[in-house]
Amino acid sequence: MAETGTTTPRERYRAQVRMEVKKRAWEQIATAGASALSLNAIAKQMGMSGPALYRYFASRDELITELIRDAYRSLADTIRAASEKSGADVAALAHAMRGWALEDPQRYFLIYGTPVPGYHAPDDTTAIASEIMASLLDAWTALPPDSPATPFDAHLEDHRQWAGGHPAPPAVLHQALIFWTRLHGVLSLELAGQFGGMGFDPAQLFAAELDALLAGR
Repeated sequence: MAETGTTTPRERYRAQVRMEVKKRAWEQIATAGASALSLNAIAKQMGMSGPALYRYFASRDELITELIRDAYRSLADTIRAASEKSGADVAALAHAMRGWALEDPQRYFLIYGTPVPGYHAPDDTTAIASEIMASLLDAWTALPPDSPATPFDAHLEDHRQWAGGHPAPPAVLHQALIFWTRLHGVLSLELAGQFGGMGFDPAQLFAAELDALLAGR
């Protein structure tokens, strides 16, 4: 890799250890959930002492923050790539989001599931999440307006902080927000196994919900 010549062996070793720690952390999360994440348990798996591992991650919260950043960055990159490929097609972004979630449900739940008790994410993770919303807003802005104004539109005119400064009009903010909440609702139920045994294809339900969203805008 090009950066090998500009980093020291110590720096490369540190990066490798941090990468392995995160890999072990994801394995723990998949088994017992993020709330049970333990740096000491990871250190034991890696044949290290707890104090030695704390030289790479100062706390459990620092490790969780790194995992959240990685997850948001991965999803933001996935959505951006889908947007560039499809020309900001709303349906393509929705299917890209579902594909990303199905690939690694625990990664999805870390950023969109139940908050980890006692953990508070730093502001920069919100900034990465805003990139995802910006892509969705761009896609909805590209569609022709096709819905009457609602009281919620007027409310969003003065409550648009979540949009990260995007210039979309209130009607577009409304549609993008409904899209985001309803599709995440279907995804969360699917990934949690709530459709198991019901006898239908969750992919078909997701597609039907997407069609309804686009038809009702």
